[in-house]
Amino acid sequence: MSNWHESVAVFDLETTGIDVATARVVTAYVGVLGPDGAVLEAASWLADPGVEIPAGAAAVHGISTERARAEGRPARAVVGEIIAALQAVLDRGLPLVVYNAPYDLTLLDHEARRHELTGLVVPDAVIDPLVIDKAVDRYRKGKRTLTAAAEVYGVPLEGAHDAGADAVAAGRVAQALARRFPERLALPLAELHAAQVSWCDESNSSYEQFRRRSEPSFVVERGWPLRGARAPHVELPPAAADALF
Repeated sequence: MSNWHESVAVFDLETTGIDVATARVVTAYVGVLGPDGAVLEAASWLADPGVEIPAGAAAVHGISTERARAEGRPARAVVGEIIAALQAVLDRGLPLVVYNAPYDLTLLDHEARRHELTGLVVPDAVIDPLVIDKAVDRYRKGKRTLTAAAEVYGVPLEGAHDAGADAVAAGRVAQALARRFPERLALPLAELHAAQVSWCDESNSSYEQFRRRSEPSFVVERGWPLRGARAPHVELPPAAADALF
Protein backbone atom coordinates (compact mmCIF):
# COMPACT_ATOMS: atom_id res chain seq x y z
CA MET A 1 0.00 0.00 0.00
CA SER A 2 1.38 3.38 -1.00
CA ASN A 3 1.27 6.29 1.44
CA TRP A 4 2.12 9.02 -1.08
CA HIS A 5 -0.61 11.25 0.40
CA GLU A 6 1.02 11.57 3.82
CA SER A 7 3.22 14.43 2.70
CA VAL A 8 2.63 16.33 -0.53
CA ALA A 9 3.97 19.38 -2.31
CA VAL A 10 1.38 21.77 -3.72
CA PHE A 11 1.52 24.32 -6.52
CA ASP A 12 -0.78 26.88 -8.09
CA LEU A 13 -0.54 29.87 -10.42
CA GLU A 14 -2.75 32.88 -10.98
CA THR A 15 -2.17 34.38 -14.40
CA THR A 16 -3.15 36.88 -17.05
CA GLY A 17 -5.40 34.50 -19.01
CA ILE A 18 -6.33 30.93 -19.97
CA ASP A 19 -4.16 30.44 -23.07
CA VAL A 20 -1.09 28.61 -21.78
CA ALA A 21 1.02 29.79 -24.71
CA THR A 22 0.45 33.49 -24.16
CA ALA A 23 -0.65 33.96 -20.53
CA ARG A 24 1.89 35.16 -17.97
CA VAL A 25 2.43 34.35 -14.31
CA VAL A 26 1.05 36.92 -11.88
CA THR A 27 1.14 35.06 -8.55
CA ALA A 28 2.40 31.64 -7.53
CA TYR A 29 2.57 29.40 -4.48
CA VAL A 30 4.64 26.32 -3.67
CA GLY A 31 4.14 24.56 -0.35
CA VAL A 32 4.35 21.27 1.51
CA LEU A 33 1.51 19.72 3.51
CA GLY A 34 1.81 17.17 6.30
CA PRO A 35 -0.39 14.09 6.83
CA ASP A 36 -3.19 16.13 8.42
CA GLY A 37 -3.10 18.77 5.69
CA ALA A 38 -1.22 21.29 7.83
CA VAL A 39 1.06 23.66 5.92
CA LEU A 40 4.66 22.79 6.80
CA GLU A 41 6.44 24.92 4.20
CA ALA A 42 5.28 27.78 2.00
CA ALA A 43 6.65 30.21 -0.57
CA SER A 44 4.72 32.71 -2.65
CA TRP A 45 5.48 35.19 -5.42
CA LEU A 46 3.99 38.27 -7.04
CA ALA A 47 5.35 39.05 -10.49
CA ASP A 48 5.19 42.02 -12.78
CA PRO A 49 4.25 40.01 -15.89
CA GLY A 50 5.46 42.71 -18.25
CA VAL A 51 2.06 42.94 -19.96
CA GLU A 52 -1.33 44.36 -19.09
CA ILE A 53 -3.43 42.14 -16.85
CA PRO A 54 -6.88 41.94 -18.48
CA ALA A 55 -9.74 43.21 -16.37
CA GLY A 56 -11.39 39.78 -16.44
CA ALA A 57 -8.30 38.09 -15.01
CA ALA A 58 -7.84 40.81 -12.39
CA ALA A 59 -11.45 40.37 -11.34
CA VAL A 60 -10.76 36.67 -10.68
CA HIS A 61 -7.52 36.88 -8.70
CA GLY A 62 -7.59 40.48 -7.52
CA ILE A 63 -4.24 41.62 -8.91
CA SER A 64 -4.39 44.68 -11.18
CA THR A 65 -1.74 45.77 -13.65
CA GLU A 66 -0.97 48.76 -11.42
CA ARG A 67 -0.43 46.62 -8.34
CA ALA A 68 1.70 44.08 -10.22
CA ARG A 69 3.91 46.86 -11.55
CA ALA A 70 4.23 48.54 -8.15
CA GLU A 71 4.69 45.47 -5.96
CA GLY A 72 5.69 42.65 -8.29
CA ARG A 73 9.20 41.50 -9.05
CA PRO A 74 10.59 41.00 -12.59
CA ALA A 75 8.92 38.07 -14.30
CA ARG A 76 12.14 36.33 -15.28
CA ALA A 77 13.39 36.23 -11.68
CA VAL A 78 10.04 35.02 -10.38
CA VAL A 79 9.69 32.26 -12.98
CA GLY A 80 13.21 31.06 -12.25
CA GLU A 81 12.54 30.93 -8.51
CA ILE A 82 9.25 29.04 -8.99
CA ILE A 83 10.98 26.42 -11.13
CA ALA A 84 13.79 26.08 -8.58
CA ALA A 85 11.32 25.69 -5.70
CA LEU A 86 9.33 23.04 -7.57
CA GLN A 87 12.44 21.15 -8.59
CA ALA A 88 13.63 21.16 -4.98
CA VAL A 89 10.46 19.54 -3.61
CA LEU A 90 10.37 17.02 -6.45
CA ASP A 91 14.01 16.14 -5.85
CA ARG A 92 13.01 15.27 -2.27
CA GLY A 93 10.68 12.62 -3.65
CA LEU A 94 7.46 14.43 -2.77
CA PRO A 95 4.42 14.09 -5.03
CA LEU A 96 3.39 17.39 -6.59
CA VAL A 97 -0.33 18.18 -6.38
CA VAL A 98 -1.60 20.54 -9.08
CA TYR A 99 -5.30 20.95 -9.80
CA ASN A 100 -5.71 20.78 -13.60
CA ALA A 101 -1.97 20.21 -13.93
CA PRO A 102 -1.69 20.70 -17.71
CA TYR A 103 -2.69 24.33 -17.34
CA ASP A 104 -0.18 25.37 -14.66
CA LEU A 105 2.70 23.16 -15.76
CA THR A 106 2.40 23.94 -19.46
CA LEU A 107 2.06 27.66 -18.84
CA LEU A 108 5.13 27.55 -16.61
CA ASP A 109 7.00 25.70 -19.36
CA HIS A 110 6.09 28.42 -21.87
CA GLU A 111 7.24 31.06 -19.41
CA ALA A 112 10.56 29.27 -18.98
CA ARG A 113 11.12 29.26 -22.72
CA ARG A 114 9.99 32.88 -23.01
CA HIS A 115 12.64 33.93 -20.49
CA GLU A 116 15.28 31.49 -21.78
CA LEU A 117 15.33 29.50 -18.55
CA THR A 118 15.77 25.78 -17.98
CA GLY A 119 12.30 24.32 -17.58
CA LEU A 120 11.03 22.09 -14.82
CA VAL A 121 11.98 18.43 -15.13
CA VAL A 122 8.67 16.77 -14.31
CA PRO A 123 9.07 13.23 -12.94
CA ASP A 124 6.32 10.61 -12.72
CA ALA A 125 5.13 12.18 -9.48
CA VAL A 126 2.26 14.54 -10.33
CA ILE A 127 -1.12 14.24 -8.61
CA ASP A 128 -4.02 16.00 -10.32
CA PRO A 129 -7.19 15.90 -8.19
CA LEU A 130 -9.29 16.99 -11.17
CA VAL A 131 -8.25 13.94 -13.20
CA ILE A 132 -8.51 11.58 -10.24
CA ASP A 133 -11.92 12.85 -9.13
CA LYS A 134 -13.36 12.36 -12.62
CA ALA A 135 -11.96 8.82 -12.74
CA VAL A 136 -13.06 7.58 -9.31
CA ASP A 137 -16.46 9.34 -9.26
CA ARG A 138 -17.19 9.45 -12.97
CA TYR A 139 -20.95 9.89 -12.91
CA ARG A 140 -21.27 12.58 -10.25
CA LYS A 141 -23.25 15.50 -11.59
CA GLY A 142 -22.18 19.10 -11.31
CA LYS A 143 -19.05 21.10 -11.93
CA ARG A 144 -15.55 19.79 -11.36
CA THR A 145 -14.01 23.05 -10.24
CA LEU A 146 -11.70 23.14 -7.25
CA THR A 147 -14.43 24.91 -5.28
CA ALA A 148 -16.88 22.11 -6.08
CA ALA A 149 -14.36 19.36 -5.31
CA ALA A 150 -13.45 20.99 -2.00
CA GLU A 151 -17.11 20.95 -1.00
CA VAL A 152 -17.58 17.30 -2.01
CA TYR A 153 -14.53 16.16 -0.05
CA GLY A 154 -15.07 18.35 3.00
CA VAL A 155 -12.11 20.67 2.46
CA PRO A 156 -12.45 24.32 3.55
CA LEU A 157 -11.62 26.78 0.78
CA GLU A 158 -11.58 30.42 1.75
CA GLY A 159 -10.23 33.01 -0.63
CA ALA A 160 -10.60 30.94 -3.82
CA HIS A 161 -8.41 32.15 -6.71
CA ASP A 162 -5.64 33.10 -4.34
CA ALA A 163 -2.71 30.92 -5.40
CA GLY A 164 -1.95 29.88 -1.83
CA ALA A 165 -5.53 29.09 -0.87
CA ASP A 166 -6.09 27.10 -4.06
CA ALA A 167 -2.83 25.16 -3.81
CA VAL A 168 -3.44 24.15 -0.20
CA ALA A 169 -7.06 23.20 -0.90
CA ALA A 170 -5.99 21.10 -3.89
CA GLY A 171 -3.46 19.26 -1.74
CA ARG A 172 -6.07 18.55 0.91
CA VAL A 173 -8.55 17.34 -1.73
CA ALA A 174 -5.86 14.95 -3.02
CA GLN A 175 -5.32 13.64 0.50
CA ALA A 176 -9.09 13.25 0.98
CA LEU A 177 -9.37 11.35 -2.30
CA ALA A 178 -6.60 8.97 -1.22
CA ARG A 179 -8.41 8.26 2.04
CA ARG A 180 -11.83 7.80 0.42
CA PHE A 181 -10.72 5.61 -2.50
CA PRO A 182 -7.75 3.57 -1.22
CA GLU A 183 -8.64 0.62 -3.47
CA ARG A 184 -8.04 2.82 -6.54
CA LEU A 185 -5.36 5.20 -5.35
CA ALA A 186 -3.07 3.31 -2.96
CA LEU A 187 -0.56 2.75 -5.78
CA PRO A 188 3.14 3.47 -6.04
CA LEU A 189 3.48 7.06 -7.15
CA ALA A 190 4.82 6.26 -10.63
CA GLU A 191 1.91 3.86 -11.24
CA LEU A 192 -0.63 6.43 -10.12
CA HIS A 193 1.01 9.01 -12.39
CA ALA A 194 0.73 6.60 -15.32
CA ALA A 195 -2.90 5.87 -14.47
CA GLN A 196 -3.70 9.58 -14.61
CA VAL A 197 -2.18 9.82 -18.09
CA SER A 198 -4.61 7.11 -19.19
CA TRP A 199 -7.60 8.52 -17.29
CA CYS A 200 -7.10 11.99 -18.74
CA ASP A 201 -6.80 10.64 -22.27
CA GLU A 202 -9.94 8.55 -21.85
CA SER A 203 -11.86 11.58 -20.58
CA ASN A 204 -10.67 13.74 -23.45
CA SER A 205 -11.54 11.04 -25.99
CA SER A 206 -15.03 10.70 -24.59
CA TYR A 207 -15.65 14.44 -24.74
CA GLU A 208 -14.16 14.66 -28.21
CA GLN A 209 -16.48 11.92 -29.50
CA PHE A 210 -19.46 13.68 -27.95
CA ARG A 211 -18.64 17.00 -29.60
CA ARG A 212 -17.93 15.41 -32.98
CA ARG A 213 -21.58 14.43 -33.26
CA SER A 214 -22.28 18.04 -34.18
CA GLU A 215 -18.74 19.27 -35.03
CA PRO A 216 -16.92 16.54 -37.01
CA SER A 217 -13.56 18.35 -36.90
CA PHE A 218 -13.62 19.14 -33.18
CA VAL A 219 -10.31 18.43 -31.41
CA VAL A 220 -9.50 18.45 -27.70
CA GLU A 221 -6.07 19.59 -26.63
CA ARG A 222 -4.17 16.55 -25.36
CA GLY A 223 -1.36 15.83 -22.97
CA TRP A 224 -1.04 15.27 -19.23
CA PRO A 225 0.63 16.60 -17.13
CA LEU A 226 2.09 18.73 -19.94
CA ARG A 227 0.22 19.62 -23.11
CA GLY A 228 1.75 19.40 -26.55
CA ALA A 229 2.11 22.30 -28.95
CA ARG A 230 -1.01 24.39 -29.23
CA ALA A 231 -2.77 24.16 -32.55
CA PRO A 232 -5.09 26.89 -33.84
CA HIS A 233 -8.78 26.64 -32.95
CA VAL A 234 -8.24 23.94 -30.34
CA GLU A 235 -10.73 24.02 -27.48
CA LEU A 236 -10.37 22.92 -23.89
CA PRO A 237 -12.91 20.40 -22.57
CA PRO A 238 -15.36 22.19 -20.26
CA ALA A 239 -14.16 20.53 -17.05
CA ALA A 240 -10.63 21.76 -17.70
CA ALA A 241 -11.80 25.27 -18.56
CA ASP A 242 -14.11 25.36 -15.53
CA ALA A 243 -11.22 24.38 -13.28
CA LEU A 244 -9.46 27.65 -14.07
CA PHE A 245 -12.22 29.82 -12.58
